[in-house]
Amino acid sequence: MNTKRELLRDPVRGKIAGVCAGLSDYFNMELWLVRIIVVTAVLLAGGPLFVVAYIAAWFILDKKPANAQSKTDAPKHEDPLEVKFKVWQKGEPPRRALQDLKDRLGRVDTRLQEMERYVTSSEFTVSREINKL
Repeated sequence: MNTKRELLRDPVRGKIAGVCAGLSDYFNMELWLVRIIVVTAVLLAGGPLFVVAYIAAWFILDKKPANAQSKTDAPKHEDPLEVKFKVWQKGEPPRRALQDLKDRLGRVDTRLQEMERYVTSSEFTVSREINKL
């Protein structure tokens, strides 16, 4: 399902203006994590710049419609191919979750090794030279 994501403020879930809540919905991240990132950015990377950016986002971003479903109001059925962002809330034992992650990373590593083998092969060099003609 290809849904268009839109960056909107969510004042219902937000503390000040809902900017962090909107960012968490847009990037599919935990709200507390987005808040920590924003506070850390304000403290470590030049406070006034991020405060001005937050206030600008407050005025520029539209409010999320009241009838729109948030992640917490979403239906309980889930796509089996969906990435598990909140493993601890899925009822899956930690060992199983770690094993799933290990399997995924193993598959990614295998794919990267295959790509590296192809890119460093003479077949790739010949194919590239032919395409240049």
